Amino acid sequence: MGKIKTEKRAARKGLSEELLNNSSEVKLKNRPGREKTHRKDDEDKFVDDKLSKKILEQARAQQDELEEEHGSSSKKTRKGYLSSEKSKGTKKKTSKHDDTDSEEDEEEEGDNFDAEQYYEHFEVDEGDEKAMASFMSEKPQDRRTLADIIMERINEKKTEIQSQVSEAPERPPLDEKIVSVFKSVGEVLSKYRSGKIPKPFKIIPSLANWEEVLYCTDPDTWTPAAMYQATRIFTSNLNAKMAQRFFNLVLLPRVRDDIAEYRRLNYHLYMSLKKSLFKPAAFFKGILIPLCESGTCTLREATIVASVLIKTSVPVLHSAATMLKIAEMQYNGANSIFLQALLEKKYALPFRVIDALVYHFLKFQSDQRDLPVLWYKSLLLFVQRYKEDIASEQKDALMELSRKHNHYKITPEIRRELTSSKSRDEEDPANAVGMNMDDD
Repeated sequence: MGKIKTEKRAARKGLSEELLNNSSEVKLKNRPGREKTHRKDDEDKFVDDKLSKKILEQARAQQDELEEEHGSSSKKTRKGYLSSEKSKGTKKKTSKHDDTDSEEDEEEEGDNFDAEQYYEHFEVDEGDEKAMASFMSEKPQDRRTLADIIMERINEKKTEIQSQVSEAPERPPLDEKIVSVFKSVGEVLSKYRSGKIPKPFKIIPSLANWEEVLYCTDPDTWTPAAMYQATRIFTSNLNAKMAQRFFNLVLLPRVRDDIAEYRRLNYHLYMSLKKSLFKPAAFFKGILIPLCESGTCTLREATIVASVLIKTSVPVLHSAATMLKIAEMQYNGANSIFLQALLEKKYALPFRVIDALVYHFLKFQSDQRDLPVLWYKSLLLFVQRYKEDIASEQKDALMELSRKHNHYKITPEIRRELTSSKSRDEEDPANAVGMNMDDD
């Protein structure tokens, strides 16, 4: 049946072309004596979608082999980063190719990705970095990876078996064949650049012990492109709670290590962060809030992650809950950057969140340290966006705060915004006049 459909489709395409060229040829085609010969001609002219896709994949594979033979792949540095001069030369060469090379061009341009050009809202200078040193946590939290969690579970299971009296059935260990299969999958992901993901990897999110199986693939060795594909699969197939664990134990450590080593983020890892925002609750609980609570989040890390927030639409409820959480936690420079990113979205926030943000800034009334410029910028942005939702007593307290902590450029703007706006507890003059007229 498939062959007949292909022949009909090919004949239909051939017929449309012949109608444009010459109607006499169409009449000859309908003759019974010429039907077989014309069918062969149509099959030679037209190729179905599946076969054309295989041809393109094979052509790309051959092109990769040719590049490796001629040494062009040695121009690329580790993890796909390219220098600007080499990328320009590559673009000149690929411009002569047809559309089949467009995906490779996008990958090469993506490998040149610099997160700083994607985020221009916050300027980080040396003065801020020095001021932020005094706000860094003296006892930062230990970074935990998937391997640490698995080892803890194994140890807990051993102690549980030794101390437990009940005869509850315990989960059997992974079979050696399963371990060997997923180790081979991990080897594929350690060299993955593009194409299809191994099928065994796609069933991991549906397993009850998916963390242990995922550990067998050794996520630390995945390429950035493999990490992006894994994030797509786990984001779409896991619930918010499970996706949060994947983001926190696998994606976040990889992102932080990449930024620490290269001082910028690989394109595929950046796209992984954007993809993770499809589960906003998991993103905030698994990436953003742990970054703030770690006490070691650098301004560069915060700037890159905040750029994802700027470029992606986020539901107001998730953002409001995150702002409430950030306002209540211990301050560091990352808090100001994330608050600015969320305040820029101009949400209609509940009064509870606004009150929490006011108290967040008022906590610095007795702080003797020099505050970074980021703190003043976040306060100014908050006042500009929500000045009419702040109570009059809160405005008086913020004015007193501005006398304690003064920035020669930003503080005058803060005072002007506070004094030139009405408060939420003030009565609207127009409504007051209307009420008096009703009384008369």
